Amino acid sequence: MGCSSSVPDRTTRGRIGLNPGTEPASDAKNLKVKLVLLGDSGVGKSCIVLRFVRGQFDPTSKVTVGASFLSQTIALQDSTTVKFEIWDTAGQERYAALAPLYYRGAAVAVIVYDITSPESFTKAQYWVKELQKHGSPDIVMALVGNKADLHERRDVPTQEGIEYAEKNGMFFIETSAKTADNINQLFEEIAKRLPRPDSS
Repeated sequence: MGCSSSVPDRTTRGRIGLNPGTEPASDAKNLKVKLVLLGDSGVGKSCIVLRFVRGQFDPTSKVTVGASFLSQTIALQDSTTVKFEIWDTAGQERYAALAPLYYRGAAVAVIVYDITSPESFTKAQYWVKELQKHGSPDIVMALVGNKADLHERRDVPTQEGIEYAEKNGMFFIETSAKTADNINQLFEEIAKRLPRPDSS
């Protein structure tokens, strides 16, 4: 169900002790941030990353094992560049205990659910609570309802996502990795919300 990178062996098993991306950004115009994706298995986390980083969608891709790592840099209109160091975590229950290794020190958490699956929305709420307890206090959180192209099978109302995000100080967006709808907007919106280091 995943949408893992076309090189499935690039998972980080065996390198779990590493925690890159936590060193501070070098200056106010060139930010480097650690971003972690969390959510149930099969909601499309890897598909979102692959669409953002490589502009690809692979419906036959394999489930992520452990976590996979990709990076992508975007430029904002104010000429700031943001390099995202993206940790795409496995959604299966057996890997849940590893998640803190990836979200520790993360500047951004993207919590993904599938709009056709109320269970995945419940799991997203679990991850929000975990991050509120154990994540960085100033972490930027985004709640993402993925698979928006399946609107005829929708089982989680948009309004429900909006209200939950507002209540928890997150921003909300619905995406489709399949059609690329709102994928770049998701990361641009995150970049705009990042705290800027003092440039003085």
